[in-house]
Amino acid sequence: MTRTPVRWWQVLSMVAVALFAFQVAAAPPASQPGAWTKHANLEPAKGADGNMHTATCSGFPGFDSSFSFWSRQGTSKNLVVFFEGGGACWDNLTCTFPIGAGLPPQAPQFYVPAISPQANPANFEGIFKLDNPENPVRDWSFVYIPYCTGDIHMGSATKTYSNAGNPNVPATFAIQHRGFDNFMVVLDWITKNFDGPKNILVTGSSAGGYGASANFPWVQDAYPNAHVYVIADASQGVTTNAFDTGNPGRESWNPQLAPWVFGSDPSAIPGPELLGVAATAYRHVKVSQFTTNLDNVQILFYGVMKQFYGPGGTCPSAAADWNQQMLGTLGSYASDIGNYRYYLAGGTYHTIMRSPLFYTEASAGIPYVDWVAAMLQNRGGTGGAGGGAWQDAACPTCLTALTCP
Repeated sequence: MTRTPVRWWQVLSMVAVALFAFQVAAAPPASQPGAWTKHANLEPAKGADGNMHTATCSGFPGFDSSFSFWSRQGTSKNLVVFFEGGGACWDNLTCTFPIGAGLPPQAPQFYVPAISPQANPANFEGIFKLDNPENPVRDWSFVYIPYCTGDIHMGSATKTYSNAGNPNVPATFAIQHRGFDNFMVVLDWITKNFDGPKNILVTGSSAGGYGASANFPWVQDAYPNAHVYVIADASQGVTTNAFDTGNPGRESWNPQLAPWVFGSDPSAIPGPELLGVAATAYRHVKVSQFTTNLDNVQILFYGVMKQFYGPGGTCPSAAADWNQQMLGTLGSYASDIGNYRYYLAGGTYHTIMRSPLFYTEASAGIPYVDWVAAMLQNRGGTGGAGGGAWQDAACPTCLTALTCP
């Protein structure tokens, strides 16, 4: 089959999801109990890894590099740690054209979870809808970690890039890939302000799902007596072999992973195995993934990998190739990792944890909100109150792989 050439604007529509710091006006600190509080002007902190870390956003030309995060005190002794999403960048082309920084108007744009990484989470939907009686974490405390570094919350590097054609930026410019540093500063704050939470849900959407997958070991290590739950939302880790082997992102980001889980060489862990390795290391942690069977954003990213970083699977269709590999990983995890479950919904949409669909998605035979509640209420994984068993769930046709056209 002849492969259709990818146009320049199609490539740019993909890389446009590499979000950086869109600064909004700082809100005054909240004083009333239960309200969201913004934490800005953060001091450097000694991280759980023993090193000093300074929080910062990307510093993309023309944008504020200051980093802040949000917290909310709940009424129960439970805590949600949420990693925001919004794409990634790793080379001259992908880091030259983030949304809002000179993307040509001809380049199509599509849904991205966060328009501004500094947005007030009080305005979000999904698990952030704290007045919804169906919300299983409505009385939990929250820490919301924005995303503005382009490195899926793993980076600790300053990288200089060459302009790939954006007239609004200099010929060369530096990006602060400091997502891991930001997380270390926030985790230091968490440990000083939350004394022994009973249950902790570590979750995130899109790029934030990878942040949750890679970083939950640090949270569990900080609170060894807590029951930890992980939901990686729309972050399946499907990559081409050449993308993983070449490590274009990892070379730019200098990713930091918990060495007692992943070893001393982060590049040795292929993208699809990131969550599986962590889940296997923590058999007592309940670990899960959510995805739709034809997630359009994940497929578009995978299409760029096939075009520029190797062929991927044998199927020339990015959608069918991604679907086949995604199902292969789900099946492998489900059979080999006893503390892992998946929810596979029908559709093409991307992310659910911040979406109104959190309360309406039910294509897998059980409402997703009930499935999450069962996960949080049932540590054994079989049976449980308030929504039935926490088991693998899939829409009736979703486990049938797409065939190559």
